[in-house]
Amino acid sequence: MSSKRSHTTELGCIACEELSDVGAGKEGWFVDNPNLKCALDTHSIAISNRYLILITGWDDGPRLKIRPDLSPIESESITALEWLVFDEIRVVAVGTSCGYFLVYSLDGHLIHKQMVYPGRILKIRVRGTKKDLTQQTSSSEEISIVMPGVIARFDGSDLQNMLQEWIQEKHSQFWDEKPNRDADGLGITYKRLPYQLWNVNKYGSCADAAITGIMPPPLMEVQSSQRYYCAVTIGDDAVISAYRLSEDRSKSLVGAILSKVVPATFSTIASLSKMIWRSEKASPKKSEAKPQSFAKASPLTCLKDHPRKGEKLTLSPGGTLAAITDSLGRILLLDTQALIVVRLWKGYRDASCFFMEMQVKRDNAGASSSYYEPSKSDYCLCLAIHAPRKGIIEVWQMRTGPRLLTIQCARGTKLLQPTYRFGSSPDFPYIPLEVFVLNGESGQLSVLNRSLN
Repeated sequence: MSSKRSHTTELGCIACEELSDVGAGKEGWFVDNPNLKCALDTHSIAISNRYLILITGWDDGPRLKIRPDLSPIESESITALEWLVFDEIRVVAVGTSCGYFLVYSLDGHLIHKQMVYPGRILKIRVRGTKKDLTQQTSSSEEISIVMPGVIARFDGSDLQNMLQEWIQEKHSQFWDEKPNRDADGLGITYKRLPYQLWNVNKYGSCADAAITGIMPPPLMEVQSSQRYYCAVTIGDDAVISAYRLSEDRSKSLVGAILSKVVPATFSTIASLSKMIWRSEKASPKKSEAKPQSFAKASPLTCLKDHPRKGEKLTLSPGGTLAAITDSLGRILLLDTQALIVVRLWKGYRDASCFFMEMQVKRDNAGASSSYYEPSKSDYCLCLAIHAPRKGIIEVWQMRTGPRLLTIQCARGTKLLQPTYRFGSSPDFPYIPLEVFVLNGESGQLSVLNRSLN
């Protein structure tokens, strides 16, 4: 009788007493709590509930708790969590229910705070597209903020410059030099990072969205130096919608209206708040900047199929494919350049998906050598699908390839993927895109093997 082949490699265990602070100890705590957010780095995992962030590893290293300063008046809570990794700089990005984008260091200090747009931040997406030797595509590294009907984009270089300035400031404070930041006792004024903001609710409020990459300008339009991006959204009213996003804000009618209406509304609310809370001491903090106006977002297409609703969206590394799960248990594979569905899976309710790279064939003559290091050409793009109702994880070859393997998994399991590392180079040896498996009940963390052999 042949022995059972294992397609995962155990890395360690995250179980610790501190996990009880984010809900551990109750059955289904890791997968059934909608307020629980999780983000994976190569050596650490960040887990948050509504008010607390726990950072831990799968070894005996130190653990960190971060309690963001949230507004009790607004019932503000943590709604999004992600790592930001720039070379040796590792920080945690947080989105709140009031529209704030926060960045914390690994010693718990608040590095940056900025209002993106009034509303609930659903997701923080980090992605980059490096210039390939065989393609004439430009490099693009970005952080996108997804909100109901709204998407914002921060350039990765602006975040990196801000973090480098913070490191220099931290060093100057160590030597008792005057810090560069404007600190005034109780409050700190944080430098406002430039970003683009788009309204993408023409076909209804979105449940998830992603900027898939740079796209050509519309036909019959005078060529300009500005960039255009393609965004894909999913939601209740339209399963899939696509938009062309422009950097130009001057042509946006909605942005022009909201730039007048929203600041006036906020001014009125601020005046009423002062009347209500005038008995309290005046805060020394400076007033918040006015909400940024929207740039132009032109609808390209949409798919409406009532009662089907889009639920989750994940992008391939190059942004050319998107896997979308819906409320009817289907998974749609979308070509984000042609904007057509190229594949469909049925019977996967509550599923989650991640793209990964796997060695399927080893035809290289040197592959049999123990010293052989696989290159990018040795891997093929695959899609890992976790079907919790079936208790399995499947891996399918893209775009139209077969199912490569099926793995049994325990209840309370969740698929995770490390965040994109800014500035990462495709130098040898090539590091493929991997998918990790975390069992919330036992705390065991494993990784899907890179090769079928």
